[in-house]
Amino acid sequence: MTHPPDACPECDLLLQPSRPIVGEKIVCPRCGYLLHRPREQSVERVLALSVAGLILAGPANFLPLIGITFLGNSHEGTLWAGTAGLFAEGFWLVAVLVFLSSILVPLLNISLAFLISLHLHFNRPNRLLAHWMRWLQHLEEWAMLEVYMLGIIVACVKLSDTADVQLGFGLYAFVALLLVNVMLASSLDGYLFWQRIAELRRKLHGQG
Repeated sequence: MTHPPDACPECDLLLQPSRPIVGEKIVCPRCGYLLHRPREQSVERVLALSVAGLILAGPANFLPLIGITFLGNSHEGTLWAGTAGLFAEGFWLVAVLVFLSSILVPLLNISLAFLISLHLHFNRPNRLLAHWMRWLQHLEEWAMLEVYMLGIIVACVKLSDTADVQLGFGLYAFVALLLVNVMLASSLDGYLFWQRIAELRRKLHGQG
C-alpha cells in the first residue's frame, strides 16, 4: 500500500512519509525545518497531564489568588471574580478576552486532550476524534495563561509597597496549571496522535 507524500509546511517540498523512532527526528532536506520528533509514551503522558489539569482547574479559577490587606481592610481576589468585576465595571471587551484566554480556552484545551488521549489509550474508536484533534490544535494558540500570570506578578510587585499582600492557594494551583499546560503542549506528539486516530477510524469503518 502506497501513502501520498507529505509536504514541508515551510517550503512545500513533497516528502515520502516515514516513521522515526523515539530519539530520532525528521527535518526537511531543503530548508531544515523540523518536521517530526517522536515523543516517548506521548498518549500516556498527555492523559496523565490532562487529568492533573482538570483537577487543578477548579482551585485555579475559584480559590483566592492573592489577598490584600490595606488600612485594616482585607480583600481576596479570584480569577473568576476578577473577570466578573471587569464585566460589572463596563470593561466587557477586556473581560471577554480574559475569560476566553485564561478560563474557557485552557479548560477546553485540557478537556479535549483528555478525551482524545483517553480514547487512544484504550483504543476506543470515535467519529469525533478527528474533529477534537483539529480543535485542540487550533485552541493551543489561544490559551494564554502565562500572560495573565505576568499580570498577577506585576500587580503583586506594585501593591507590595502600599499594602500587605498574601499569596493564596489559588495562585499555587494557577502556577501548577500553567506548568501542566506547558508540559502538555511539549508532550503531545501530533504526528503520532493523527496516526492513531487514522488507525481507529479504519477500525470503526471495519466494524461498520
